[in-house]
Order: sequence, then C-alpha cells, then structure tokens
Amino acid sequence: MAQQAVVETNLPGLSLIGRGKVRDIYEVNGKLLLVASDRLSAFDVVMPDGIPDKGKVLTQISAFWFQKLADIVPNHMISVDVMDYPIATREHEETIAGRSMLCRKARPLPVECVVRGYLAGSGWAEYRERGEVCGIPVPGGLTESARLPEPIFTPATKEEKGKHDVNIPFAKMVEIVGKETAERMRAFSLEIYRRAADYARGRGIIIADTKFEFGVEEGKLLLIDEVLTPDSSRFWPSEGYSPGGAQKSFDKQFVRDYLLTLPWNKTAPGPKLPPDVIGKTAEKYREALKILTGRDIA
Repeated sequence: MAQQAVVETNLPGLSLIGRGKVRDIYEVNGKLLLVASDRLSAFDVVMPDGIPDKGKVLTQISAFWFQKLADIVPNHMISVDVMDYPIATREHEETIAGRSMLCRKARPLPVECVVRGYLAGSGWAEYRERGEVCGIPVPGGLTESARLPEPIFTPATKEEKGKHDVNIPFAKMVEIVGKETAERMRAFSLEIYRRAADYARGRGIIIADTKFEFGVEEGKLLLIDEVLTPDSSRFWPSEGYSPGGAQKSFDKQFVRDYLLTLPWNKTAPGPKLPPDVIGKTAEKYREALKILTGRDIA
C-alpha cells in the first residue's frame, strides 16, 4: 500500500528558496536540492490532496531520462543518491530519499520549449479553428490525437503560478533569448523528443507532446527542471491508441475527469479528492515509471 502523501517539505538547516507547483527548492553548498512533493495541480490549481509517491515517480523518471539523454545536451543533475549529497542534508534522508535531486545552479531561461508529435489539447483546438498549431501550418484532414507528419516546436512564455503559459512564435523567442540560443534550444528539444519518443514507443508508450526547460550555468546551456514525466508530457498507452478522439493516459486523467463532474469554477481552493481517484492516479504514475524504466519506485 502506498505511503501517505507528502504535500510539503520543511527541512530545518537548509535554505528554502522557493516552492513550485510540485517541487520545494532548497540551496545547499551552492547547489540546488529539488525535492518533489506529492502535490498535484489540475487546471493550474494545486489540489488539497496529494498523490502518494508521485514525487518519487517524477524524480526517478527524470533521473532516468537525464542519464539516457546526456549525450544530446548536458543537464543540471548531479545525483539522486542521498549519500552523494552534502552532509547538511543527511538528517533529512528519510524525507528526501527517492524524491530529491541534487543539481547544478543554473539561471533558468524564460521560455518553455514545447514539442508536439500528435494533435491534442490546445494544439487540436487551434487546428480545428485555423488549420495550424501555434501559427505553424499543419496538413488538413487530421483528426484529434492524430500523429503529425513531423514533430513541431511551439515555444511558450513562462507565466506566474496560476496562469496559463502563452504560446509565442519562434521569432518572439529569438527576441527573448537571442537567435543562437533559441536555435540551439529548438534543435535540442526536437532531438530529445525524437529519441525519447522512439524509445518509449518501443516500450508501449506514446509521448504525444512534452515541454522542456533550459538554463545557463557559466555560459553553458543545460537541460533543467524535470524531463519527460507524466507531469510535463502527455503519455498515452500504445495499446488501444486510436486517432479520432481523446486517448487514455498515464497522468492526471482520473483527477481531471472527476473534477469535470463537479460544480467547481477551476479557481483555488481546489476540491477534496475521493480515495478511489487518488488511488487510481497513483497507480497510473507508478505504472508509467515501471514501463519506461523497468523499475519500481526506489
């Protein structure tokens, strides 16, 4: 049986420098310690109930991909083994083991790098209206969840917590981060997606779309944050995949489906989640980890 959800961490002796939707960020000895809680957000609202072991799944999937894709672009991961962490973290080993990552401290670049391989979500909505996705022309006659002829790169701005990211044209990204950096981020994002999508497809998972974040450390571009997790990507099971409608997924599907049955206006605070929704969602996250990495939660 899964343990109780960890919805927030407080680690005395370590400097807390921020909390994201999921991660609590600490600074220790000039490095970052990212601790993934079990918080879950839906419709940009953090739910009052966590999903047990979700943070461990996200950390361990990210660590798997960072290691597997490091030959394409360097990343910020130093270690996920608590025994490699600074001594100051040891007293918190029980809390952080399996759900934390010691990272290089990079300056995040203010653009989300989104890669879409299939028509879904806002991309599908825009395609129906205008025959394009984020301003990029796409062949006609495609249905919802159809595979695109080629993956497309659709950057977005990073907005404040609680607000939706805004899709931007590549020219705007160039204005924000510079031409050379923008082109490198685009090339890395597409290459990572292609490599990962091929691997995942061979194991029974379709990566419909995903988003990456990059940062700069001493002039070097690094892949940062999380990578190719059920929180940052749409994972669909290959078995039963059928274009023409929405697909089953390995993520917050049970939570979203439940919330859509409620008279809730999609603003904070979020409603309490019933045990069966929490349990089914936790099961899907664990299943994604097992399929992709061949391992259970450490």
